[in-house]
Amino acid sequence: MIKLCGLAFLIGAIGTACAEDAKPAYPVMAPIEQYLEASASAEIALARTAAPTSISGDASVLVLGKHGYETAEKGKNGFVCLVWRSWAGPGGFDDPDFWSPKFRAPICFNPAGVRTILPSYFDRTKWALAGASKAEMKDLTRAALASHQIATPEPGALAFMLSRAGINAAGQHMRHPHVMIYLAHTDGADWGADLHGSPIIAEQADPEPITTFDVFVPSWSDGTPVTMEPH
Repeated sequence: MIKLCGLAFLIGAIGTACAEDAKPAYPVMAPIEQYLEASASAEIALARTAAPTSISGDASVLVLGKHGYETAEKGKNGFVCLVWRSWAGPGGFDDPDFWSPKFRAPICFNPAGVRTILPSYFDRTKWALAGASKAEMKDLTRAALASHQIATPEPGALAFMLSRAGINAAGQHMRHPHVMIYLAHTDGADWGADLHGSPIIAEQADPEPITTFDVFVPSWSDGTPVTMEPH
């Protein structure tokens, strides 16, 4: 199940994201307003929950507007916190929840992640807000790869997703805080990923040649320990 569901399992989009016959609740993009937060201050506060305050407190924070992300607060440690929308994941372009307006995933990138991972998400966001379809966005991604506009992850590129306040595509709170480590495509088994008892899940991006290792951690960004509930 871990290999099939991957990050969809990790951040709580369980069931519909893994079912072979899943029908998308949102087959096309909803009105842009549904993806926006009520206020910039609310989005700033949510973004900072992605990582402990020792990191997020000095990070830059971005908020989503109708034309893309804008810097709402300038930081000083090189980290960047923001709130992912549904087109960032969890299941890639084939995810039935790709257009869910409920999805809110606070994430905080370290400097290497800011330089080499975040730009492609900005592009995908720009395409989504411009009205591109999933098929068109996938073609644009392939074109960007062919022209070397998408960078290989820089050594040490990672992101924190430790927020208790994140919301999955079904509108439920996420249940698994984790750190994401980005590498050029590699075999997850060489890293002990996806094995019984391992806290690591390997995600293979498509069409990007990127492997993301999702490493479970035992507490949320506010220090509260994780309570694992049956599902």
